[in-house]
Amino acid sequence: MIDDPRFWLAAVPGVLLFGISKGGFAGGFGIVTVPLMALAVSPVQAAAILLPILLVMDVGAVIAYRGTWDRKLMKVLLPAGLLGTLIGTATFRLLSADAIKLLLGAIAIAFVLYRVLRQGASSAPAPPSVAKGAFWATLSGLTSFVAHAGGPPLSVYLLPLRLPPTLLVGTVVMLFAVLNWSKVLPYWWLGLFSAQNFATSAALMPVGLAGVALGVWLHRRVNETLFYRLVYTFLLLTGLKLVWDAVKI
Repeated sequence: MIDDPRFWLAAVPGVLLFGISKGGFAGGFGIVTVPLMALAVSPVQAAAILLPILLVMDVGAVIAYRGTWDRKLMKVLLPAGLLGTLIGTATFRLLSADAIKLLLGAIAIAFVLYRVLRQGASSAPAPPSVAKGAFWATLSGLTSFVAHAGGPPLSVYLLPLRLPPTLLVGTVVMLFAVLNWSKVLPYWWLGLFSAQNFATSAALMPVGLAGVALGVWLHRRVNETLFYRLVYTFLLLTGLKLVWDAVKI
């Protein structure tokens, strides 16, 4: 098991936040977790540690939202997301640690900027689009494979549809439950699993499940505006730190 205190200071709140996000907020700010862990370990190891935790969290989230998901959307999103997983498998070895940090940081910053710019946008629901859905779901599958950061690209497509909150969360939960299991064999093939990573994952699993339970409870109770503002501020700072670490000489 990893014994670096810096890792645990980053991983525990990161995994808890991912669980809360998965359980109650459509996974949008689960992107914080790998960047946080990547401040103490390599992004590749962070992703490998997080995958078993996600598989356990998915069980709790699927139970909570079973039967509450949009089947028409899933017919577009799931095949495209699996395509993104295949692309991630094929390109993963081409990415250096600094390249992954730069990608993570750029995604984090871009997502925050996108949400800020969307604040003044029209509140009228956008019509579903197969082309847009397939594009953003493919990108989501790719970023999900590389860094379990599939929420932001998917949100670019899903949030303008203005789905009922529970239907939105349920659809995202079901999609990523399948995509996360689709990563297992590729991660094994790429040699990302190790005894140390599994032991660390096991220690963090209760934190992840607690986060899912808390997210489900908060789904109808929290002041989302304040919560998201705090998360986006934290996400922006984390993204800037990762970009700085990737490009500094």
